[in-house]
Amino acid sequence: MRKVLVIGAGRSSSSLITYLLDKSKAENLQIIVGDVSLEAAQERVDKHINGVAMELDVFDEDARTAAVKSADIVVSMLPARFHIEVAKDCITYHKHMVTASYISKEMQALDEEAKAKGLVFMNEIGVDPGIDHMSAMQVIDRINEHDAKMLLFESFTGGLVAPESDNNLWNYKFTWNPRNVVLAGQGGAAMFIQEGTYKYIPYHKLFRRTEFLTVNGSGKFEAYANRDSLKYRSIYGLDDIPTMYRGTIRKIGFSRAWNVFVQLGMTDDSYTIENSEHMSYRDFTNLFLAYSPSDSVELKLRSYLKIDQDDVMWEKLLELDIFNATKKIGLVNATPAKMLQKMLMDSWTLQEDDKDMIVMQHKFGYEYKGETKQIESSLVVIGDDQTYTAMAKTVGLPVAIATLKILNGEIKTPGVQLPITKEVYEPILKELEEYGIKFEEKQVPYLGYNPNNVNG
Repeated sequence: MRKVLVIGAGRSSSSLITYLLDKSKAENLQIIVGDVSLEAAQERVDKHINGVAMELDVFDEDARTAAVKSADIVVSMLPARFHIEVAKDCITYHKHMVTASYISKEMQALDEEAKAKGLVFMNEIGVDPGIDHMSAMQVIDRINEHDAKMLLFESFTGGLVAPESDNNLWNYKFTWNPRNVVLAGQGGAAMFIQEGTYKYIPYHKLFRRTEFLTVNGSGKFEAYANRDSLKYRSIYGLDDIPTMYRGTIRKIGFSRAWNVFVQLGMTDDSYTIENSEHMSYRDFTNLFLAYSPSDSVELKLRSYLKIDQDDVMWEKLLELDIFNATKKIGLVNATPAKMLQKMLMDSWTLQEDDKDMIVMQHKFGYEYKGETKQIESSLVVIGDDQTYTAMAKTVGLPVAIATLKILNGEIKTPGVQLPITKEVYEPILKELEEYGIKFEEKQVPYLGYNPNNVNG
C-alpha cells in the first residue's frame, strides 16, 4: 500500500484525514497519523482499517526520520515554524511534501534541491493562504486570456461564527488559533496600493481604517488591511496593477471595539508582567490606566478612551467581564497579549453546539475593449459541527486533494511552490465544489477605489 504520513492531529486535520481514509481503499492507501498525543492521533484514525495512529514527537530526530523514510508523501499540519526539519528529511529521503502554511525563507531555500530531485513541495494550500490563491488565479488567468487589463484586485477572508451561533455583542468567537487573533496586524505597517498610490497603515491606526463589503446572502461586513498586500502583485503576475488590497473580514463594529485593546496596550506581546498569575481581570485592566485615589477603573477607562456609558462599545467591554475583581488570570509571567487572550477565551470559545463560518470575497476590476468591468466572487462555508468545522474543511480538504493528486502524478511540477498554476488550481477547485466549497460570481459596476467606503 502507498503510505501517506500526516504529522499533526489538531483541529484542522479532521477533514483532511477523513478524506484520505475515505479514499484509501480505492487508492490503495495507508494513512499514518503521527502526533505528540497518541490519543489525538487515534481519535482522528477512528479505528479505520487503513489508518494507523502513532505517537510522534517531531523533535525526536530518529522517530521523525524513520516515519518520513517509510512514507510515500508527507503532510505536515504542524505549526509553521516546525515544518523545516520535516522538509529537510523529505529532501534527504526523496519524499513529496504538503503544508498549508506560508512559504518561509528556510522552506524557499530548499527549492533548487526539490527541483533537482523531482519533488513537489506544495505550500499555502489551506484556506487563507490556499483557496484564496487558487480562486483568485482562476479568474485572473481567465481575464488575462481575453487580453483585458487588470485594474483592481481586492481579496478578503474571515473565520467567523455562523449566524445561528452568533449570540454575543462582538459577533465573534474564536474559530482558529486565539493567539493569532490577539496579535493580528502587529509586526509592521499594513501596506497596499490604491489607484497607483502606496498606502501604509501603522498598527495603532489599523482597526480604525476599515473597508465595508456585502457578501451574498450573509450580510454586511468590515475588513481591516493585512500586513503586506504588495508582495502579491508579483505572485499573481500583477506587477503593474493600480489597486491591490488584501484584508481580514469581521462583522461591522468589531474593529472599532477591538481598537480599545490596541490603544490601551493590552495586545502587546513584547514583555511580561510580574505577579500576573495572581491578578484579577480588573487588576489587569487597571494596569493600563492612570492612577486615581477616587475614580473607579470603569470611570478611568471611559474617560481615557472617551466612551459614553450608553455606547454599545461600552456594553461590549462589560460583556467580556474585564472589570471582574474575583476572576484570576492564572498565568505565570504572562505578556499582556496572553493575559488578554485568557480573558477573551471565557467569552469567545465555541460551545459544543456552535458552528463556525468562513467568508471570502474577491473583487476583480479590469478594462476590456475600452470598457471598465468588475467581477465579484464570493464564498461562504458553514461548519457541520465541532469536529468538521468550516475552518477544518476549508483548510484540510485542499491539502488532502493536493496530496492525492501529487501522489498520483496529476500535479507533478517540482519545487517549493504555492497553488497558483492551472495544473494545481483547476482540479482542486473542481473537486472542492463536490464538498460545497464553491464560489459565486457576479458582474457588478466597476467602482474602482471609493474613499467613501473606508472608515477613518
